[in-house]
Amino acid sequence: MATLTYVYADSTAVLGPLATYAEPHCYDLCAEHSERLTAPRGWEVVRLAVDTTVARRPSGDDLEALADAVREAARTPPPAEPPPGRAAPGADPMEVARRGHLRVLRSPDS
Repeated sequence: MATLTYVYADSTAVLGPLATYAEPHCYDLCAEHSERLTAPRGWEVVRLAVDTTVARRPSGDDLEALADAVREAARTPPPAEPPPGRAAPGADPMEVARRGHLRVLRSPDS
């Protein structure tokens, strides 16, 4: 895995270790695509050393970001309830909440 960054002013594409934060002109590439990368005619590709031997363990920042995402999902207000006696079309009685393509399901014990 590597991050591709363009330096338009220098007509250079830089391929290096995965970025720790998102930037507008950075793209993460898998190993296969980072090896096969070519740049437009007239551009230079700078390949920075990527250490693939060390398995990266989650950092404190990674764990904090995950915890923040879980807290944010928990704060999402539940969807509006349908009128009593009427179920929403295609509604799952076990579904409690939805966020994008993810669903929160009621425990079968409750």
